[in-house]
Amino acid sequence: MLVISHEVFNARSGTVIALAIISQPQRAGFPLTHRLEGVRLPKASWVKISQIRTLSMDRLGRRLGVVSPEELARISDGLFELVG
Repeated sequence: MLVISHEVFNARSGTVIALAIISQPQRAGFPLTHRLEGVRLPKASWVKISQIRTLSMDRLGRRLGVVSPEELARISDGLFELVG
């Protein structure tokens, strides 16, 4: 899961907004998916921008990586395009 910073959105709620990360190449392009380029993960990975979840911070494990501000902005653009 790609977790969007709880400091930005849900600082007091104890929850985070998360997007699914998958390792299978996707036919659907932006804005439904975004290939992660700047994160060092064991496999090539895509964010499924269309799969949004709210999770309790208690369910999060260890951090595997951090996306750049530019990549996060691109993912956010896709999310805003989906929800209008």
